[in-house]
Amino acid sequence: MSTALRTVLRTAPRPRPGGPDSPADGAAPAPRGLLPVVLTATFMTALDVFVVNVAIPSVQADLRAGPASVQWVVAGFGLALAAGLITAGRLGDRYGRRRVFGLGLALFTLASVACGLAPTAGALVGARVAQGLSAALMGPQVLAILRTAFSGAAQARAFAMYGLTMGLGAVFGQLIGGVLIRADLFGLDWRSCFLINLPVGLAALALVRRCLPESRAPQRPGLDPVGVLLVTTGLTGLVLPLIQGREAGWPLWTWLCLAGSAAVLAVFGVHQHRTGRSGSPLVDTRLFRTRAFTAGLLAQLAFWLGQASFFLVLALYLQPGRGLDALGAGLVFTAIGAGYLLTSTTVHRFVARLGRQAIALGGLLMAAGLGLLGLAVYAAGDTGSVWWLAPGLFVDGLGMGLVIAPVTSTVLACVEPRLAGSAAGVVATVQQVAGALGIALIGILYYGAADPATAFGVSVGALAVLELLLVGLVQLLPRRTA
Repeated sequence: MSTALRTVLRTAPRPRPGGPDSPADGAAPAPRGLLPVVLTATFMTALDVFVVNVAIPSVQADLRAGPASVQWVVAGFGLALAAGLITAGRLGDRYGRRRVFGLGLALFTLASVACGLAPTAGALVGARVAQGLSAALMGPQVLAILRTAFSGAAQARAFAMYGLTMGLGAVFGQLIGGVLIRADLFGLDWRSCFLINLPVGLAALALVRRCLPESRAPQRPGLDPVGVLLVTTGLTGLVLPLIQGREAGWPLWTWLCLAGSAAVLAVFGVHQHRTGRSGSPLVDTRLFRTRAFTAGLLAQLAFWLGQASFFLVLALYLQPGRGLDALGAGLVFTAIGAGYLLTSTTVHRFVARLGRQAIALGGLLMAAGLGLLGLAVYAAGDTGSVWWLAPGLFVDGLGMGLVIAPVTSTVLACVEPRLAGSAAGVVATVQQVAGALGIALIGILYYGAADPATAFGVSVGALAVLELLLVGLVQLLPRRTA
């Protein structure tokens, strides 16, 4: 992590002064510390999505948590995060992105402490929900700040660092959690996975006012309470059954929730269109008239459908399937990290030369890496070394590094700065919903197979098809990406 931070500090672009969505004319440019501050928050959020999987066995033993409680330790965070992102984007547009980001960071740090000190499983679930809501406050502000504070090549480098940070949290989350639990610092065991956020969060908070310029939409848009109610209800009804459906055996309530969420979200769309004619909608439907935005969202959907589910099935194959502990599985994950670091730190150069085809190249590399993983599982069987997976994981990591940042920056680059918060909320929501949907769908394939090796092979085959779909969708984007 220290290497990544040094990379961010060394290559961080300077924000542009002024502009329609920037602080008042004549204000000094934001300090170079802007990028490390917002990316620290991004890393904390990404880490807490993945590190909790490592902590679950210890949580069960220490808090005597039952299966339902354990499931909600994971689900509560994801549900709160997905349901709050669009509203959080509007809060940033209205009240100031730095202000809402700082509030989210402070609450996230406090919620992390509450997780680490939780005396019961119920208290831990409540603290995880609070973590998810706090992360929702931060996420759209990070994307909107990157969109409004940087331009041109500097913006491309900033989003490259954003992609690098997200990938580090995803790829190394399990390894970091395994190391913390194995080290058992001060006898904290699993609690250190959450309490580590306290010093990091306080350090970032101390720099927020100094390093982040304030920005907001120019006319302080209204909050649209009806829209908030509709989108929160609709997204909750969509994500909840996706998170719990497979585990519960897809009972009737899950299908009723999915049908109800579709109806509520349709009403939300109609309401936003009508509100946009005379008022201030939560999501400005004019965003979807831009091909780059709509096609970019579809590309986001295809990519994130595969990402969360890939990390899930890989962890299932390595741990329950092959018997590795959390630290051993985390070490295998470093093969992805090596490839990811190689391309994510230089992806802006690929984009400058190849435009949208840099994303397509990433998708092809990921499909090839997943194909290699399928061959490796076939060759290794149930007893061969798990390090047969390393070449495929490395190639998959190379592809990931070429996709994460450009596929996000391309969507946002076409958006007017005054709509940056709203657009960022939509982008972040698509990422979360796609992740939950991918886990539900690929989970059906994995758990429906006869043995772990077959399950993993079938899953990576389906994921390779998703990456090829991504390659096709990329051709709808503008020839030159941001």
